[in-house]
Amino acid sequence: MANQVIKCKAAVAWEAGKPLSIEEIEVAPPKAHEVRIKIIATAVCHTDAYTLSGADPEGCFPVILGHEGAGIVESVGEGVTKLKAGDTVIPLYIPQCGECKFCLNPKTNLCQKIRVTQGKGLMPDGTSRFTCKGKTILHYMGTSTFSEYTVVADISVAKIDPLASLDKVCLLGCGISTGYGAAVNTAKVEPGSVCAVFGLGGVGLAVIMGCKVAGASRIIGVDINKDKFARAKEFGATECINPQDFSKPIQEVLIEMTDGGVDYSFECIGNVKVMRAALEACHKGWGVSVVVGVAASGEEIATRPFQLVTGRTWKGTAFGGWKSVESVPKLVSEYMSKKIKVDEFVTHNLSFDEINKAFELMHSGKSIRTVVKI
Repeated sequence: MANQVIKCKAAVAWEAGKPLSIEEIEVAPPKAHEVRIKIIATAVCHTDAYTLSGADPEGCFPVILGHEGAGIVESVGEGVTKLKAGDTVIPLYIPQCGECKFCLNPKTNLCQKIRVTQGKGLMPDGTSRFTCKGKTILHYMGTSTFSEYTVVADISVAKIDPLASLDKVCLLGCGISTGYGAAVNTAKVEPGSVCAVFGLGGVGLAVIMGCKVAGASRIIGVDINKDKFARAKEFGATECINPQDFSKPIQEVLIEMTDGGVDYSFECIGNVKVMRAALEACHKGWGVSVVVGVAASGEEIATRPFQLVTGRTWKGTAFGGWKSVESVPKLVSEYMSKKIKVDEFVTHNLSFDEINKAFELMHSGKSIRTVVKI
């Protein structure tokens, strides 16, 4: 089918606030420096739900959502040299062009090469490769994995081990990599550290895993849902607490529990009040708090400046600080050598036709990650 339009199924979000609709769409061939991928499996992430809700200021409709996927390269456009048909790949919502000032700086992973067009739901040339019922359908986060076939920029693809289980490693396209990297790259957790993780969903569990791999001596999970405590301990939490069990602010509780505060804290919810609590739970003089969760548009964070003057650091992270094209294949290898967990994040597996159920499971708190076989 190279150089031809492919007709296939996709889950189309026609408008905000409505369930996805399984439709037959047309996927155009890849243009220069583009790759067309047959998606094998995709997971559903809170960011997809955030956009679908209508609260995302960058959200555009109609659109094909999805950004935690894995598949096989079907064909490549002109000028693509590092990928070929048959390669096993993970699409990347943060690309790595290797040429922009961001890619050339070791301090960041935020490649800006195609940021403007990606934010508008378009390919780098300003057009879409998707149509349905005669209408243009927009791309999402440069990936659009809720489709049997998708087209992405060649700088937004990580070539991985062909022996990897795609219905597992698709999770390395976002959540697990984000949380794990927040601990090992952004915070740079040290052996013997005391850590607190606020929010014990998929990203929070990945942070716990990263803290454990880094050698933290104490990892305190914080969540208002006690049902999440047992799993958090399986991932490495040494203890878990529920803020609703205390009459005082949770930061005060943590300061008392840890003789002055934690060395590292992580906010994995996207709640600005929790971000403040996470910072203020850090130890005076050296505590570092990492914002991992994405707050709603227009939200602002606040604390007393004295918290920072007295030596605490507030940091943020996107995709765990990983330079994507070079790092995702290594993360797949770490999973295959059992250094990091992936299988344990998958709580549900569904067929493509059941994709809306995956959103329901997420909203109800019953799932960590639901994988949809395309």
